[in-house]
Amino acid sequence: MFRHACCALTLAVTVAVPAWAAAEDESDEAKPGKETPLEEVVVTATRTEQELFRAPGSVSVITRDSLDKRNIQSLDGALKEVPGFYSRREAEFSLLQPVISMRGIAGQNRTLVMIDDIPLNEPRTGAGYFDGISVGDVQKIEVVKGPFSSLYGGYAMAGVINVMTKMPEKQEFVFKGGYGTSWNRNDAYDDLTNLYASYGDRFFDRWSVFASYGRSGTNGFPYQWNVTSSKPAAGVTGYSYTTDNAGNPRYLIGNKGDGFSWTDDVTVKTQYEVSDATTVGFTFLRTNYRDLYDPPNTLLTNAAGASVFTDGTSKILAASYLPTASGRTRDIYNMKLDTELGPIKTKLSWGLVDEELSYNRTPGTTAATTQFGGPGTYLNSPAQEWFVDLQFTAPEVFKQVFTWGGAFRNDSTNSTTYNLANWLDSSSKTSLASDAGGTSNTFALFLQDEIKIREDLTAFLGGRMDWWQVYDGYNQSGTLPGRADSAFSPKAALVYQPFAKTTLRASGGKSFRAPSLYELYSNYVGSYTLNPNPNLTPETAWSWDAGVDQGLWTGAKAKVTYFQNYLSNLIYTQTLSPILQTRVNVGKAKSSGVEMEIEQRVAKWVRLFGDATFTDAYISDDPANPAIVGRRMVDIPKWLLNVGVEAEYGPVSGSVVGRYVTKRFSTDLNTDTVNQVYTSYDPFFTMDAKISYHFLKYFTLSFAVNNLLNANYFVYYQAPGRSWYTELAARF
Repeated sequence: MFRHACCALTLAVTVAVPAWAAAEDESDEAKPGKETPLEEVVVTATRTEQELFRAPGSVSVITRDSLDKRNIQSLDGALKEVPGFYSRREAEFSLLQPVISMRGIAGQNRTLVMIDDIPLNEPRTGAGYFDGISVGDVQKIEVVKGPFSSLYGGYAMAGVINVMTKMPEKQEFVFKGGYGTSWNRNDAYDDLTNLYASYGDRFFDRWSVFASYGRSGTNGFPYQWNVTSSKPAAGVTGYSYTTDNAGNPRYLIGNKGDGFSWTDDVTVKTQYEVSDATTVGFTFLRTNYRDLYDPPNTLLTNAAGASVFTDGTSKILAASYLPTASGRTRDIYNMKLDTELGPIKTKLSWGLVDEELSYNRTPGTTAATTQFGGPGTYLNSPAQEWFVDLQFTAPEVFKQVFTWGGAFRNDSTNSTTYNLANWLDSSSKTSLASDAGGTSNTFALFLQDEIKIREDLTAFLGGRMDWWQVYDGYNQSGTLPGRADSAFSPKAALVYQPFAKTTLRASGGKSFRAPSLYELYSNYVGSYTLNPNPNLTPETAWSWDAGVDQGLWTGAKAKVTYFQNYLSNLIYTQTLSPILQTRVNVGKAKSSGVEMEIEQRVAKWVRLFGDATFTDAYISDDPANPAIVGRRMVDIPKWLLNVGVEAEYGPVSGSVVGRYVTKRFSTDLNTDTVNQVYTSYDPFFTMDAKISYHFLKYFTLSFAVNNLLNANYFVYYQAPGRSWYTELAARF
């Protein structure tokens, strides 16, 4: 499979090279001091506007145009072609498995996710979830890789993902409606529907408003299998033999039903220019998400030929077929002020992330629980985040630009688990089973100095001091003592452009992440139990990278970056038994690798691209558990590869993109070596395609096929097979 992926990349490059001769002259490429297009200006890397070729770090930009050429149903789906980025959530419409990694640092809570500079890493777990943002709202996504705690604090160990949404310059109406389903019923998401509508306008040349509503839903497919270690009793047939991901005998006895879901998102934004120097703005975002299931399906039949959900013993029960339903409701409120205090540009942002509902409704595990009712539990984990961010930027003085400021964040959560008389009815609560919660505060000050040493050489020096404290912690063990710690995160970078088509970059710095309230106080109970650890300490990383951006022949460019991360006190999951895990600080870990990108534009209407990322990530020292030393870190593929083509000619546009991902491990001892079984993390190559036709000035009709080759693989759960999707969009 890897050979096939490499051949595809080679083919794209081979086609691209001779196409140079027919490509139009692009002598207006970016040069030092030359004005660059608006889309080549980024803000995330320095907190200020910066031309892309001058940015101190590896920055990937996903434009609205690129999103429109692909069949994107979620934000992490939009990011899959970013070099060095991996999301294991192949089931894009499920809350399950939302784990990402960048540059060998895995975890939703180790990458900062923002929307219009609003932090989305949720208050309880620190995870940067991507649900709740309509793809139709997105104008651009900036992905900055590397340590950015020096500007953004604790969650920016692996990098920062900043989603930028629309703010209209004129009146605009957008309507979209789409439907799709699996190529073969039950092989992928069935009956996927999407509706999106937005309105934007600008009044009196000062007041801008934008509002949108998006709703999507699917009848799902049976991606959760029911696999047991117990062989059904004599007289019961229909099951099939399989293994677990370590090669131990298992028996497939059915599935947990079609996992269907729906989500709706509301966005309201307004911005008023008080003067040429002062702008105030308000943003409200609301999302509702539900992940539910149809009745389960059994493969078992008894001696009379009737379908059964138990073999008549205590080893296989009907409860084993039942999944956990989940949902989330979140509101975000944000106020912004951009102004000038004399010559100093000032930005103030403050707001609230209110996760009023985050629940799991779980069936019991005894014979008393069936698909028709019986005992269960209901977990709700509401959480709140209050945040303030203040930034100042001074004008250039003596070829230096200073940016400084401060930040405050308050997180709190109160997680309760109640027993249910009927697991299907969340209102049938009886007694309190457990509770956990706590509060944390983070105060920070940061400073960055941009030094233009020469016209072609710029240095960036900066650092941030964070003070973290946690208090009012409690769980089933009782009240837990408060904790406090601090971290200084320095960073330095150089950007050198010796020639018009050559940019050299190097940067290094320290990052950190404090343990989340969930890691400190809350446990997870499912097919296994994951215990908290109130004694966890902040994890840190020293990281550096060096790379070159090189323009080649006409329309072609390449980019190569080498990176290394040295992690200490990494918060890790230690496996104590097949059904019991705990959180610990491991000694040390290291990841290093290289990102390679190449792009060829042909006659301004075809873009060929390919990239490959190699990552070597392993535990380098752990006195408490020497057996994991030398093992690969979990959730990090050794190779990632993307290859594709985007094209637009007249009213027709489209894309074909292929993606290859190597084997990942999910256990600290790397015992899950078997592929093509339920719970395995298989290597895979998938290909997606989309074509669109613009007509009658206002309308666009598109048709897309995901997993074009119908690759069969597991990402713990069964990954979706081939599916199609068609959409009609109107813009006025």
